[in-house]
Order: sequence, then structure tokens, then C-alpha cells
Amino acid sequence: MVMTKKLKTFDIIFHDPTKTYCSGDKVAGNIVVEVSEVTKLSAMRVFGIGCAYVGYTKGKQRCHEEIDYLKYEDTVRLDRELRDADGYVTLRPGNRYEFMFAFELPQSGQLVSSYKGKFGYVQYYVKAVMERPSQLALQCEQPFEVEEPLDVNTPDLQMPAAGQKEKRVTCMFIPDGQVSISAKIDRKGFCEGEEICINAKFENKCSRIVVPKAAIIAKHSYQAGGRTKVLRQKLSAVRGDHIISGMCDMWQGKTLRVPKLKPSLMGCDIIHVDYTLMIYLHIPGSDKLIMELPLVIGTIPFSGFASRTNSMSSQAGSLASPSSSWASMRLPSAPPSYSNISRDLRIDSPLTPLLDDCNIDEEDGLFMRAPAHPYPPPPAYSEIVEEVNGSNHVLQPC
Repeated sequence: MVMTKKLKTFDIIFHDPTKTYCSGDKVAGNIVVEVSEVTKLSAMRVFGIGCAYVGYTKGKQRCHEEIDYLKYEDTVRLDRELRDADGYVTLRPGNRYEFMFAFELPQSGQLVSSYKGKFGYVQYYVKAVMERPSQLALQCEQPFEVEEPLDVNTPDLQMPAAGQKEKRVTCMFIPDGQVSISAKIDRKGFCEGEEICINAKFENKCSRIVVPKAAIIAKHSYQAGGRTKVLRQKLSAVRGDHIISGMCDMWQGKTLRVPKLKPSLMGCDIIHVDYTLMIYLHIPGSDKLIMELPLVIGTIPFSGFASRTNSMSSQAGSLASPSSSWASMRLPSAPPSYSNISRDLRIDSPLTPLLDDCNIDEEDGLFMRAPAHPYPPPPAYSEIVEEVNGSNHVLQPC
């Protein structure tokens, strides 16, 4: 809104102020003018503007880039009855004047969703310019939101994502075993409020206590002046139980809810917003073992019908495949033979990790001398029945 001595009100009001627009929608509203004294109006122009902008400082260099996505211009038709003999429109105090405007947004593929970040933005707004004879023009602006639809039910986003990673751990340049991660999610596309179902296996063959964790990571990339600035942000996380030396842990359907997020920003040449599911092991005194699976955050939720057949066939194939042995561990196994298990579960190293309530995120691990007496014999075997889609996990020897 613009207010001067001559203008009491100069504002843009959309017909639907709360609407979020997308490609092909009509943007319509009124330009409202109220004056405090007689004012001559020669023309009223309206502009629809949309652009992406990136700007940041790198040392002494100022990097900036801008791309236009919407450029609309038109002259609002003024009522002939308001025109004087000289062709101008005379606005008088005590009256409220409304000038209607409307225009259509470009078709799909020509716009990108609105965005506001630390080093850039994508914004859309309507600007009205009031031209007056022998005086400076006055203008006002009103922003509006654009959100391009992104359907997570497309075949590409319904494909599962999986990966494996391992790392050798050292202590003062001395080998200390290794840790590994195998993980899979049923699909890549999700929307706000949906739950990511994680199936994973974590193996700990080093002498330290490790902790499995998972988190949704947002990656914001800004490109300007031939340079790229990247910001990473942890949005939501879940953690598992401690895994002691020589043991492994299974996540069978462990869930991580997608929080309220802006959709993945696609189609913009200078700003990108990508999401990943980071699954990792925290290792005291060493760098984390990190594995990332791609995620796409959309606007049209998962329906469940398009990929039900593919999901069932994928599960059947994974259970039958020898290479996916970690997934097949969901099924009940035969009773273990305790004759092959040493009664002393200590590792060969003279150092054994100390289990207590200390903060596992500390970089310094805690160790103690192993006791001389052996551990008691293992308990009698009892079979555990688990649901395939449950969130239970099983801690067992590697």
C-alpha cells in the first residue's frame, strides 16, 4: 500500500488473497485507490513479474545472478464516464475507485515454485503504476505464491533406493576392524506427513560402541558468477540403540516422518533444493560412516495404487536374491548352535568399550580393561516372531 498527501489508499487486492497459484492459473484482482484531494490520472498500468535471484559475497567479489520467469504488462481500461475533456481521469475525495485486472500465468514448464533462502529467492508479484500528468508516477506491489505440482506417484519416484557402504576403523594408525551399512527404502517420492520406511542392517566389527542414525537432509545450492554456494540442513532425525563390538543391528520398517517442508525445487537454473535420506553410524573417535539415499519431496501425496504390484514383485525378488541377504533376515531363523559361540565375548584387542550412560556423540571413546573371569553361558534359545512391516529390530552376533 502507498500513502501520500494526495493518496489515502493505493493498494492491490486479489480476488482470492489466500490462493496459491500454479501454471495456467488466472491472477485477478482490483487496484484500489482513494485520494485525499483532487488528483488527475493519465493511465494505470499493471505488471506481472516473476524472477529468481542469487546474491552473495565471496571475498571481495560480489556474485549475483538473475533469471526472469514472468513478464506481463498491460494498461488497465479506465471508465469513460470518469474522463474529462482533456482525456484525464479525475479522482475526487470521498470516493473509492477500483480498477480490475486479470492475466493468465504461463503454461507448465515455464515457471518454478516460489522460494526464499539465505542467498537467493524465487518471487512473484503484481505491480500497479499510477501515471499522473506533470508529476512522478506512483506504484505499489503485492506478492503472490506459486507452487508447481509435483506428483510422487510417477514411476521414477516409485522406484526403491538402496545402497551399501563400509569403512575400516583405525586407532592411532592401528587397524581396529570395520563397520558397514546396508539400507533400502521402498520409494523415493514423499510428501509432508508421510513416513519413510527404512530397512537397514548395521554391522560393528570394531572395538568401539557405535550408534545407528538416520536424518532427512536438505541441500540448498546457489549458483552465481560461475561459483556455487551450498548449504546443508538437518531437518528430522531418528536413532537406534547402541551396537557393541562384534554385534549387528537390524532396522525392519523403522519409520521417519517427513516434516513440513517446501517441495523439491526443480527447473531453476540458479537455485536447487534437493533432499536426501542420510543413514549413518556414529563412531566415537572417528569420522561417521555416511550413506545417502535420494529423496524427492512433492505436493501430490502417494496414492498407493500405482506401485502396489511393483512393490510386491520387488519384495519377492529381493527375498529370492542371494545378494539381498540382509533383507531376507526379516524371516524367522533356525535356532543358533551355541557350540560355535565362544563363552567369552571379548574381542582380541586388550581394550573393550565401556557401556554406560555417557553421551555417545562425544568424540572421545571410553575404554576399560576387560575382566579376567568369563561371561556366563548364553540363555536358552527362544524364537521371536516379528511382523515384516513392524519397526522392531534385532541385535545379534555378526
